[in-house]
Amino acid sequence: MLHPGKKISSDDDTIVAVITPPGEGGIAALRLAGKKSLALLLRFFQPAHAKKIKFSPFLLRYGFFQSTEGGIIDEITAVYMPEGESYTGLEQAEIFCHGGCRVVRVILDELVRAGARPAEPGEFTRLAFLNGRIDLTRAEAVADMVAASTEVSLKVSREHLLGTFARHIENLRNDLIKIIADLEASIDFPDEEIVAPERSELLGAIDDILAKLNELAITYTGGKIIKEGYQVAIGGRPNAGKSSLFNRLLRQERALVTATAGTTRDYLSEWLDLGGIAVNLIDTAGIRVGGSTVEKSGREKALKIFKDADLILWLVDLSSRGWKSRLEDDLKYLDGKLIMLIGNKIDLVKEFKKDLRAYPGIIPVSCLDGSGLKKLKSNLIKNINKKMPDLTSGVVVTSARHKQKLEQAIEHVKSARMKLVEDESPEFTAFDLNQATRAIDEITGKVYNEQILDEIFARFCIGK
Repeated sequence: MLHPGKKISSDDDTIVAVITPPGEGGIAALRLAGKKSLALLLRFFQPAHAKKIKFSPFLLRYGFFQSTEGGIIDEITAVYMPEGESYTGLEQAEIFCHGGCRVVRVILDELVRAGARPAEPGEFTRLAFLNGRIDLTRAEAVADMVAASTEVSLKVSREHLLGTFARHIENLRNDLIKIIADLEASIDFPDEEIVAPERSELLGAIDDILAKLNELAITYTGGKIIKEGYQVAIGGRPNAGKSSLFNRLLRQERALVTATAGTTRDYLSEWLDLGGIAVNLIDTAGIRVGGSTVEKSGREKALKIFKDADLILWLVDLSSRGWKSRLEDDLKYLDGKLIMLIGNKIDLVKEFKKDLRAYPGIIPVSCLDGSGLKKLKSNLIKNINKKMPDLTSGVVVTSARHKQKLEQAIEHVKSARMKLVEDESPEFTAFDLNQATRAIDEITGKVYNEQILDEIFARFCIGK
């Protein structure tokens, strides 16, 4: 087990990767990290206005990238960063060339042939963590910020990257350490004139930390939505207008719409930004008894989607006779799911308001002319916001790993409290609290193992 802050050796291992997205663009950037970074840069860099050049730290230099054979590959700028002052904590160099796919590939190949090793996914950020430049929560925030697709997800990942979440976790850890110190003082120096805290005082401190841990863990309900998106399934009987609503919400003709029932045989899925939250909107096959084998398969997929969805928009065709009795049947097997009822085709029903008096929860809309869509979107955003945590503090759990470690810490603190109430030996109480501290330390990376790092950095792209 390694600990952040302990420098890792890179005497014979300098890594390189393209750190800009693949494809053609104005500028592309390559990064070198390791003991040979400056030497490799000097080997290929030809200054534009001098025979030799000295690379001062953080000073951008202009020149050309020269091949091993002496030919000019591209016009570039380059910068050097010394060990201890770079992103990775190692000696580092960055090269900025034109963004053509071929020229980037040629420069990368030259550096690899000269002794640099192609970087693994997330290896630069992993080095930054291992060298104590950032803690593990900030390392994970790098990938989250790159993947952020909405304003809210960007805001939360940015706060994590700036260390707001890590500082909150560190404060929780310090609260635990203080309680442990009070307990262990009475254990280690029983004959000294050390006044041990009263049991009521210790219980109060433990209850306080337990409340803070629970308060933080609860934010994962919204944090998961911020990171993974809010799943909204559109369901209903055949020809209720599901695909029309799907197209209306997306503002594009994404799904095929016909007057024939049962034309949606499989589900369609698209993402949209709704109130700053990424919403995964899913158009499902109509639910009815019978139909072809393909239609039955689509129905089975729809039922599975309903099970996993955060919310179901259930469409009712108000122009269809007997819709009320069918709705009662539908609600029976949708029991337990969060449902928003939508009454569609009000353009075909003159007295729909009278029909809906007994169903005040149904939102009347017309997918044909867009009537009622504004209210529908407003209610949808309200449903999402009910699960959202307070974002003003920037302290939101978005990682399943963090949630798991917080739950472990909570269980250990609960166990410690029980031992204190039952007047067990303080050593046992202190042990449980130390276990809680360890669980918290695994969030920030004060304690970790290589398997955990492999899992975390496997989702990074090369160059990060």
